[in-house]
Amino acid sequence: MTPKHSYETLSEAADDLKNRGYTYNFHFEDTCLVCGALGQQFNPEDLKITHVYRFEGMSDPEDNSVLYAIESKQGHKGLLIDAYGAYSDEHKTAFLSNIAVEED
Repeated sequence: MTPKHSYETLSEAADDLKNRGYTYNFHFEDTCLVCGALGQQFNPEDLKITHVYRFEGMSDPEDNSVLYAIESKQGHKGLLIDAYGAYSDEHKTAFLSNIAVEED
């Protein structure tokens, strides 16, 4: 998947995606993604990843992050931020690998 937009920073990407309707925040909890604002839990089959952006820290490997733009089958759009590389959560990574990726 090639991003349609290019961003210098994670915050720039998150702000733009929020302006484009990705207003919810998702977080990984146990075996599902949770959206506190909606009071809902989502399994991989309930979701699709619409955009992925990776950011590398200039001087600190802990700054490596990835931003996922995610949409639920009900049309709820939100964001999930994760670390990648040595600092990633293997359970979250496995969960995300089971979500369908929308091809542009």
